[in-house]
Amino acid sequence: MFSKILIANRGEIACRVIKTARTMGIKTVAVYSDADVDALHVLMADEKVHIGASPAAKSYLIGDKIIAAAKQTGAEAIHPGYGFLSENAGFCEKLKAEGIVFIGPDVKAIGIMGDKIESKKFAAKASVNTVPGSLEIIRDSGHAVKIATEIGYPVMIKASAGGGGKGMRVAYDDRQAVEGFASATNEAVSSFGDDRIFIEKFIEQPRHIEIQVLGDSHGNVVYLGERECSIQRRHQKVIEEAPSPFLDEATRKQMGEQAVALSREVDYQSAGTVEFIVDKNRNFYFLEMNTRLQVEHPVTELITGIDLVEQMIRVAYGEKLSMTQDDIKLNGWAMEARVYAEDPLRGFLPSIGRVVKYSPPEESDNVRVDTGIYEGAEISMYYDPMIAKLITYGEDRDQAIQHMRQALDRYYIRGLGHNIAFLADVLNSKRFQSGDITTNYIAEEYPDGFNGGVLTPESQKIMIAAAQTIHSFEMGRQSHISDKMNADAPDYKDSWVITIGGENYDSSFFATEDGCAILCNGETHTVLSDWFPGKPFFEGNINGKDVCVEVDKLLDGYLLSYNGISEKVHVRTPREASLAALMPEKIPPDMSAFLLCPMPGLIVSLDVAEGDEVKAGQALCVVEAMKMENILRAEKDAVIKKISVRAGDSLAVDDVIIEFD
Repeated sequence: MFSKILIANRGEIACRVIKTARTMGIKTVAVYSDADVDALHVLMADEKVHIGASPAAKSYLIGDKIIAAAKQTGAEAIHPGYGFLSENAGFCEKLKAEGIVFIGPDVKAIGIMGDKIESKKFAAKASVNTVPGSLEIIRDSGHAVKIATEIGYPVMIKASAGGGGKGMRVAYDDRQAVEGFASATNEAVSSFGDDRIFIEKFIEQPRHIEIQVLGDSHGNVVYLGERECSIQRRHQKVIEEAPSPFLDEATRKQMGEQAVALSREVDYQSAGTVEFIVDKNRNFYFLEMNTRLQVEHPVTELITGIDLVEQMIRVAYGEKLSMTQDDIKLNGWAMEARVYAEDPLRGFLPSIGRVVKYSPPEESDNVRVDTGIYEGAEISMYYDPMIAKLITYGEDRDQAIQHMRQALDRYYIRGLGHNIAFLADVLNSKRFQSGDITTNYIAEEYPDGFNGGVLTPESQKIMIAAAQTIHSFEMGRQSHISDKMNADAPDYKDSWVITIGGENYDSSFFATEDGCAILCNGETHTVLSDWFPGKPFFEGNINGKDVCVEVDKLLDGYLLSYNGISEKVHVRTPREASLAALMPEKIPPDMSAFLLCPMPGLIVSLDVAEGDEVKAGQALCVVEAMKMENILRAEKDAVIKKISVRAGDSLAVDDVIIEFD
């Protein structure tokens, strides 16, 4: 077996590979850019090598630097993770010439299947059912409009070397085709160093279901079931699960056998994924083959008990697969939620900065956390905004969902925005729980964006009971000096006024033999908890239900987060409540005459000049953040009075870009 391998990647996937290598007794080498000097994967590895500046194009995408690092440290093999150089045939050729083993498929498979255009041509020759489209390389925006018109809108504009939602746009008309071609091309160059674009028909109301395959160099190939990846936003997967709640055994077998047949045709050796689009009648169409490890691979590992990274390493070393197709059994249900540094309340715009507080849920047989950060780490603007992958396991789908909901409640992140509330809202949805999902789920369920979870009566009661208990415990702490009650301390049985959701509720606190009781508007709530002031979670039992509520102390109350909902809660004396009602509401300043930067990012281009008249909906500029381009548009007809930035400028949230007359 290899004695040392280099991981040509960063973040959670680099950490993931290091963990398996450790269990196999293999030493690891991490590579890092300027931005990743103190990243978790660098701290975990046995050795580290600096490979360049922060942008991926100057570090992680430069194969020669990766090879030099391997030779410098004596690494015998390189695991590419996903993204970056994982599907770069030229990089694999160089490794072969240097005598360094690539922990992945052979160059032939990467060359044919790693390229979306070539893979579709090959699949068509192999009589695999594919999505209608054009395999021509799109030359320019005019050519994009022509091809899109011939295929028929809507169409998908895709980067040939794309992946992870990068370099992909859906166009419903000529204008969107022009803009989509430009954005997809720019993202493709930035993320993959490849500007080739093609167009195919966009199938509406589809499911995205993929088959995990595993092959060796001895002609053995098996499939390890499927993954349902239909919960997506901007073609980026958000929640994945295995198996799919939609497939029957017959369809699963057909898809698996087709994936294996396709893999055999290219002599596939390693872990790979054959992706399909599946319509409402369970007709499936080959979409692409990812010749690498997928982000969502953990759900397959949990239901099969097979470590895919270990298998990749063993296959690369020349070993035969230790299992046959008959050995593959799917047990239970697994679900993965991608925790991102983004603000769902602001259109999921990226959020970068320092992770001030970080406490993931405790790992167990039912909970797994794959992450590349730690408390004090920084989320950089140069890379994908993923904080972690939260994976749960259950005997069935309902149990996996329940474990996920509980784990999300126990994920504590402060210092930057994150999407945990959104993930919880999806998990709480009756539609999601029923399995009635398509790739349009988020667009259909959140047509106006995510505006926060809805405060249900049950959640409100839990927050009221938690807030009253927290406040009483804090008052008790403040009223004791050397274990003696202060004579001026308030009587806990006196009345309080709890304000939540703009409504006031009369409340009283009573200590009991085994906990406490809250009397609120004539209803009694029983509370059992060992919470103490300063603890970020209020864990306990309220009205017979185990709960976990996140607690943030405010100047005049508490910010409580539970079940995907965050609410400000005030606990006041009746006199304080009456005075609070007289306080004037602070009115924010009118910023309608300004275009503010909605996220930390880089100004890619400006499409207007001072003095221009613009119409509502017109593109004003392009801001790039986390490798994704965002077009900022005029909200109304106006005249450009002043432009405060230039192309290439780095901006913070709410920096002024344009002032309107």
